[in-house]
Amino acid sequence: MPPTIVHFNGGVNLSDTETVMREIAARVPTGVSRIPDGETGDRQNWIWFQLEKFQQTPGLAQEAPADTPSEGYDQMPKVGLADGAEPADVQWTNLGYADVYQESYATFRRLRDDGVIPAGVRFQMQYPTPLASINAWVVAADQERLEPSYETALFADLERLLAELPHDEVAVQWDVAVEFAILEGGFEGTQGFDDIVARLVRCVEQVPSDVPVGLHLCYGDYQHQHFKQPESLDLQVRVSNAVVAAAGRTVNWLAFTVPQNRGDAPFFEPLRALSVPTETEVYLALVPYHPTEQEPGTVDEQVRLIDSVLDGREWGICTECGMARAEREEVPDLLDLHRDIIGSRTP
Repeated sequence: MPPTIVHFNGGVNLSDTETVMREIAARVPTGVSRIPDGETGDRQNWIWFQLEKFQQTPGLAQEAPADTPSEGYDQMPKVGLADGAEPADVQWTNLGYADVYQESYATFRRLRDDGVIPAGVRFQMQYPTPLASINAWVVAADQERLEPSYETALFADLERLLAELPHDEVAVQWDVAVEFAILEGGFEGTQGFDDIVARLVRCVEQVPSDVPVGLHLCYGDYQHQHFKQPESLDLQVRVSNAVVAAAGRTVNWLAFTVPQNRGDAPFFEPLRALSVPTETEVYLALVPYHPTEQEPGTVDEQVRLIDSVLDGREWGICTECGMARAEREEVPDLLDLHRDIIGSRTP
């Protein structure tokens, strides 16, 4: 079965929430069941939004920068416990997600009531996993000491948000990127496979069962480069199987990373081992950031290979890492490409 559904991983580099929602609704009129707010403004660079919160948190202090700055993913600033402070002294500030998503929901509801967004489409809200911000922004010596209280604070933010919004109109996505960086050796971290699965299960189970929840399986997007190119879909499939098996509720969707020019059978072969219920939607990242750089015929070959291993299962498409860092003038064409890929292959 060719791809017939579309998923947006969150970030869309447009000016504001209303523009994002109007553009998606106009350019991809079918196959969409959830619509994000585009993570515009302060959230455009993903967990940089949380760094400012960390810097404002009593009990934390920013580490002095290194004499020789590092490059790439390692160049991020770090915070740690202030001199003399203990983890119990850290009082997490308002982490900000609940506030901004309530504002975005108001826009979503107005556009839906006006008929711009089709009836039945849900408002999708993205959260980073607790480990993501802790690993990125906290010095290694304090990560294990601060992760539990930050996880509690982030889950409380989500709980507060969902207490204010109608559950039959929203959905929640957890962005799983740092976890793959640790497992692939791209980031430093002491967590093993089972540790990471347990954390992801806690994230999934934090979302009430009447609210759809999904996982964006991501390999990063620093200057449109992954922290490591995945050799195949094997690790993403194994993590997905383990989380779905252990979670006490349905995982409603999984969005897999596919580098844009991977059209070889071994890359997709691990999908044969995907063991998740049919109600769990599966999305593969066949929409490239720069279509002109993709080799002709790649998408056709990817579709053929995915069809052969999913054996008739319905599936859909997405981008590798949202569109937050795509060039703004390219976003309309990227949205059109979502429509074209599913439209040209509708059974």
